[in-house]
Amino acid sequence: MAKIEYAPLFETRQLKGRILFRSVAASILLAISFVFLYRVRFFPVGGKVERWTWAGMFVSELWFTFYWLLTTVCRWNCVYRIPYIHRLSQRFGKELPGIDIFVCTADPMIEPPSMVVNTVLSVMAYDYPPEKLNIYLSDDGGSDLTFYAMLEATNFSKTWLPFCYKFKVEPRCPEAYFRKASVGVDVEQWRFVKKQYEDVKMRIETTTKLNRIPEHILKQHKGFREWDFVSNKSDHQTILQILIDGRDPNAVDNEGNPLPTLVYLAREKRPQHHHHFKAGAMNALIRVSSKISNSPIFMNVDCDMYSNNSESIKYSLCFFMDEEKGDEIAFVQFPQNFDNITKNDIYGNCIRVIQKVEIQGLDANGGPCYIGSGCFHRREALCGKKYDKDYKVDWTKLNDTKVEESASLLEETCKVLASCTFEHNTPWGKQMGLVYGFPVEDIVTGLSVQCRGWKSMFLSPEREGFLGVAPITLLQTLVQHKRWTEGHFQVFLSEYCPLLYGYRKIPLMLRLAYCPYSFWSANCLATLYYVVVPCLCLLKGISLFSKISSLWVLPFTYVAFSHRAYSLGEFIWCGGTFLGWCNDQRMWLFKRTTSYLFAFSETILKLLGYSQLAFVVTAKVADKDVYERYDRELIEFGVASPMFDILATLAMLNLLGMFGAIKKVIMSNVLDQFGVQILLCLALVTINLPVYQAMFFREDNGKMPTSVTYKAIAFASLACTLAIY
Repeated sequence: MAKIEYAPLFETRQLKGRILFRSVAASILLAISFVFLYRVRFFPVGGKVERWTWAGMFVSELWFTFYWLLTTVCRWNCVYRIPYIHRLSQRFGKELPGIDIFVCTADPMIEPPSMVVNTVLSVMAYDYPPEKLNIYLSDDGGSDLTFYAMLEATNFSKTWLPFCYKFKVEPRCPEAYFRKASVGVDVEQWRFVKKQYEDVKMRIETTTKLNRIPEHILKQHKGFREWDFVSNKSDHQTILQILIDGRDPNAVDNEGNPLPTLVYLAREKRPQHHHHFKAGAMNALIRVSSKISNSPIFMNVDCDMYSNNSESIKYSLCFFMDEEKGDEIAFVQFPQNFDNITKNDIYGNCIRVIQKVEIQGLDANGGPCYIGSGCFHRREALCGKKYDKDYKVDWTKLNDTKVEESASLLEETCKVLASCTFEHNTPWGKQMGLVYGFPVEDIVTGLSVQCRGWKSMFLSPEREGFLGVAPITLLQTLVQHKRWTEGHFQVFLSEYCPLLYGYRKIPLMLRLAYCPYSFWSANCLATLYYVVVPCLCLLKGISLFSKISSLWVLPFTYVAFSHRAYSLGEFIWCGGTFLGWCNDQRMWLFKRTTSYLFAFSETILKLLGYSQLAFVVTAKVADKDVYERYDRELIEFGVASPMFDILATLAMLNLLGMFGAIKKVIMSNVLDQFGVQILLCLALVTINLPVYQAMFFREDNGKMPTSVTYKAIAFASLACTLAIY
């Protein structure tokens, strides 16, 4: 009998363009070596100011080169994965494992309950056996408004789920579906379901706006009585309610199909106990779900990241259940995409190149990092188990595990698992679950899992797995990146530093690939030097670059133009536009001079004991006029902020430097000597055009605050005066 050839459940392919990238990188490195040769050979022997400024440029360029080499390592070998779900269905049709899905929310005012409901309904409607789906909502806001919204979701799911199954609708988030889709199904049923959804949405939003549950609704479910004992969202007992018990034969939709299990959890909060933000919520969910459903695979998603692909579970299982390589995989990470991005991505929120190139580089070198949302986990791996080569999973035995306790008994027995004191003197938050103590607990957790011998995969299907809400103001974007940057830098300075913690545990290339994110914050120093000093030296008459007429100008121009040209090509290859790339370059500068600077400073202060760890939830709602300006791709300033003080001051500094340069060119022949410096200053002025527009020409509420403009003019004028005199 002929041997049946093994057909893998997924395939790994090399990303195209590797030879071109490596060739360009090699040529840039050669040009950089000539830049360094120029810096050493023509080191000024004159005044002290010239020597120090020249040395500062040299150090900044050394840093930029070091950082570029790290990103080059990450991109040197990139792969992408192709799952074959038809093979999965043929091979494991009735043996698919149970799946637990965790949805996290923290504040009903910042993350509206109507948005949470849409995310929950989207994951309830996965193209997967509903009796094997278990959805858990962690409400860290401890809000009866969110609980009420979940009850509405429970009732509407009986209509929504069979509608999705029958007509195979995509996406299965009601708000997104009715906003995007035309009537492509039975018109009468489409209108009926849409009307039901609009009624549900109106009731939820009205209740949220009033900030009060009507009396007749409070009597409809026993769960509301829990709030009689709640002092505030930071001081309350565990609230656990199984809203749909998937084991109950009566838990069916309007077509008689079984419904997924749906659980509401607000873990215990007490002022004297640290709750560890999202990491603490996730660990509580892991423990509670282990008692109720104990699925071998679970997925977590933020409340603002709805499911956009009903087959995402099956895609991920192609990795976990592959007979040859599946047993070594700890988690499968989907990219974070957004459905409110403008055509040219005004704030660079897509992070296209990172997701389509850099993370796939991590994947090739040992596995992508865990980025907090849209990730499928192997329960054993995240709960502390070390991988060994003899580890094998028997999916049949895993599917035989059943819980016999009633829903009411489970509610009572599981509450202790989400209490404040349960984790005391346990490995939770260290060796088990998500790691505590970092704003980017996901990155540390993923690194810890990989260092226990497991691997991870990155999956970016043609139809995005998840779509979320990106910040729609500049300040929201900068604050979000400040938190990420601060977290990465703290990781690097901690015991979890990838270079040291991963020594002999993960490949060297993977350890190096983690480092560019760890050094985001340190980039602020070299960037600020390059933005400020050449401009001031231009006013002072100090030349920092080669003359235009000299051959030594070629290495500088080649590095600048080839690197930016390749960056543009890469960005467009990743699906962006030319204007989108320009916006991305602007945000690159804005983040390095504000978010990274504040992250760097606050991390140092924390190390010195002058600041405490904090977690900031990015607002998901804004005024109507803010949305209108966002759609028109006008950068939103609007409020006074230290970050805007820096942006405006740097913009004014380079504008004044440009005026000074023009004056020098007109009055004397200095173009040859200062040509490169003038081009650098001109480039910075061009990047800052929206800042000048917001400072001097806009009249809407999103303009730069007058106080910020006055301070920027004063600071920049003072700096230029000191530089000249």
